[in-house]
Amino acid sequence: MRWFCLIFILSVCRAAEDFRICSYNVQNFNMQKASNYKLIHTLTRVVSRCDVCLLQHVVDVDGRAVNKLLAALNRAADRYDDFTYKSVSSQSLGNSPGDMQQYVFIYRTEMVNLTGQHQYSSKQSFVREPFVVQFQSNRTAIKKFVLVPLHSEPSKAVHEIDRLYDVFQEVSKKWKNKNVMFLGDFHASCAYVTRKDRKKIRLFKNSNFSWLIGDKVDTTVTDDTNCAYDRIVVHGEPFLKAIKPFSAQVYNFGKDLKLPQTRVLEVSDHFPIEVRLKGPASTEVRVKGSAPFLIQATPLLLLLLSVIGQFVL
Repeated sequence: MRWFCLIFILSVCRAAEDFRICSYNVQNFNMQKASNYKLIHTLTRVVSRCDVCLLQHVVDVDGRAVNKLLAALNRAADRYDDFTYKSVSSQSLGNSPGDMQQYVFIYRTEMVNLTGQHQYSSKQSFVREPFVVQFQSNRTAIKKFVLVPLHSEPSKAVHEIDRLYDVFQEVSKKWKNKNVMFLGDFHASCAYVTRKDRKKIRLFKNSNFSWLIGDKVDTTVTDDTNCAYDRIVVHGEPFLKAIKPFSAQVYNFGKDLKLPQTRVLEVSDHFPIEVRLKGPASTEVRVKGSAPFLIQATPLLLLLLSVIGQFVL
């Protein structure tokens, strides 16, 4: 009984510290896609894994497509967990009426609070200027963090990735917070960004920025491409230390959910990428007759441990 409880507690601890930030280019997500039941079901299963999820290439002027996804997420949450999902979206961004896109952040209100939003404005720097948000969470080791999205224009990828440094300077000063993460489809690979191009990109040259998705990672779905287009970059040692080591990765939901490639491509020709943040400061708990171990000190978990302890000790 004692070992069963210990294993149970440890499994709860792992779940408690599991805070995911995700990024997904959903490739022309509009009302037509949102009306596809199978597609929205698949997308719901992908997004519901994340505490914060950035969606790019959203084409949804009136908000109906995003609302349909939110409704599906909240219906699923009612059945399987107690989370409530909300979203915050940029305006439509782009240079031509036929290619206007939005950045959309979907987040769990029980896990994070949205404390700020800022639309960067410099048409000379970006085709789709970053829509920057700041979140606060008591469920992570780092309490406040800034997320800067980018879906770059492929032909201007080098220039736009470099200009993210300017965005960093503006928003870190605005919110007095240098815990900044950049994420999205940068097109930071293959023909769009070469090794020589890195000399022109401050996020590569400045050692304060850590690229968490490696150059050899394939973030695309089809076998025709093998490119690390989608990236996650963080600024500073404090933010880097708050990230679970080796947790930045591509989520191949086709393999995980046992879906054929055709179903995956219905959503996008990209896979989502993700990274996990560590939980808040740890607390030592000792089970009678065992060595001490560390748990994440959330109030709910401490209450659960106290109840279980009455049966174990």
